[in-house]
Amino acid sequence: MPFNPELTEELNLLTQFNLKNEQDGIKVHHDARAELVAAAERLHDKGLITQKDGGYLTDIGRKAAEHSQALTTLIVANH
Repeated sequence: MPFNPELTEELNLLTQFNLKNEQDGIKVHHDARAELVAAAERLHDKGLITQKDGGYLTDIGRKAAEHSQALTTLIVANH
């Protein structure tokens, strides 16, 4: 499956979570880009984050964020 714009927004949002501190959540403000707001809502609907506007990672969300951040690091490091 190719990375469509929606998936890319979700992956970008997952890379913003601080995996070293589970107490650090994120907040997607209502006046953020519409694509970012929609990505947060989709991640919540999929059970990856606790709130429609961000919040914290769920257990499965943490795994997704770990993979997303690892992939980003791998690609950037080999750039």
